[in-house]
Amino acid sequence: MDTQSNYQEYLKLKAKVEVLQRSQRHFLGEDLGNLGSKELEQLEHQMDFSLKKIRSTKTELMVEQLSQLQRKEEMLLENNRDLRRKLDENSSTVRASWETGEQSVPYSHQAQPQPQPQPQPQPQGFLQPLQCTIGYNIQALTDEAASAQTGFVPDWML
Repeated sequence: MDTQSNYQEYLKLKAKVEVLQRSQRHFLGEDLGNLGSKELEQLEHQMDFSLKKIRSTKTELMVEQLSQLQRKEEMLLENNRDLRRKLDENSSTVRASWETGEQSVPYSHQAQPQPQPQPQPQPQGFLQPLQCTIGYNIQALTDEAASAQTGFVPDWML
């Protein structure tokens, strides 16, 4: 008796597999020739419903991705504002020290603060700030170009 029920179960499962395979072929657009107009209309409605469900799921996924990207953008904008504020603070510190004639600006970072070394007293006149202008001396360049044309060596090379 047990073998008989197993065989019946096998036949039911085999029939279900055949129906599912035929439905799959129909959904793929295959073997449609033996379907009537009512069956084709039902298939069309099923496919429309499936497409609507797929598009809805896709839209939900895209909305979630958009939301995540907006959160990431806001986080990056906040980081950018923090970095700009730090840059402005450091720029003003460097500018102020440059204007007062300090030789160096201490570098600050988030690590544990290091004890600042005490400046050694410098003898008078040692390491005085230089008063100079950075740029080109146009007259010297013109003289140099003229001497190159005439074959003479410029004064500064002698």
